[in-house]
Amino acid sequence: MVYAVLGGAALIAIATVVSVLGPMLAIDLYTPPVAAWWTVFTAVAVQGVPFLLLGTVVSAAIGAFVPERVFTRLLPRNQALAVPIAGAAGVVLPGCECASVPVASSLMRRGVAPAAALAFLLSAPAINPVVLVATSVAFPGQPKMVLGRLVASLATAVVMGWLWARFGKEEWLRLPKRTRTTASSPAGMKAFVAGLQHDFLHAGGFLVLGAAAAATFNIAVPRSILDIFTGSSWLSLLLPALLAVVLCVCSEADAFVAASLSGFSPAAKLAFMVVGPMVDLKLIALQAGTFGRSFAFRFSSTTWLVAVTSSTFVGWWLL
Repeated sequence: MVYAVLGGAALIAIATVVSVLGPMLAIDLYTPPVAAWWTVFTAVAVQGVPFLLLGTVVSAAIGAFVPERVFTRLLPRNQALAVPIAGAAGVVLPGCECASVPVASSLMRRGVAPAAALAFLLSAPAINPVVLVATSVAFPGQPKMVLGRLVASLATAVVMGWLWARFGKEEWLRLPKRTRTTASSPAGMKAFVAGLQHDFLHAGGFLVLGAAAAATFNIAVPRSILDIFTGSSWLSLLLPALLAVVLCVCSEADAFVAASLSGFSPAAKLAFMVVGPMVDLKLIALQAGTFGRSFAFRFSSTTWLVAVTSSTFVGWWLL
């Protein structure tokens, strides 16, 4: 029902845009560059929307119906053991990256060790079932790409959790005060609908921007410039990893953007998919607002380095 309502709303929005811009688009859509751009943009956006919707439905359901005390009861007190368990929980407890920061903050306020909460923050949007299925659809006949994403992302989350447990300092992490729930606060189905609307509209905007950026990149960047990066194994890994930070594509749809980056190696596309759900501009802003700018700078920069390193090793080993 929710899928149908939101799908219908999306179709109405698209129809409205087409009705307004149709006369202008009709003039230029048949020119080769514009037609090629529109083809890539439409393919990325249309393929990504169903998985984006499914991911936000699951994420909103968890936020509304799964008690947070479940996490504290399942995780051991030992941080070294809690970190990999929290990281692996991302496989069965999915959530989009937009919701991962407030969820991690809430877990910390309820007694979960910061190292474990941060591992879950990184893994949940990167290796959940919706993301893995979307990756398999975006890369048909390439199961190693799905496995590579799972291994590299989980390794990054666990390593970052262990690094925080070993080197993290309390003064680097600013936790907001816990807000008290009032009788007027939304609960149950109201919380689910509110979370679904927020996540879908928020992440959908980034999907559109990411699809447009990917299409522009494929059409506007000359092949000669692209060859400079694709000709070097190191540069071909670094450029997609940097693009992932800037494009801010939702993890449920970033595999389709990665698949559209023609000319790059599988390992480079893997780096794009591993870095994106863990480090991008919107996540850095969310972390800065929730945990403080000092934390966001240290954590995001270190996560980017670990994610690129993990993608490099897994790509070399598996792809």
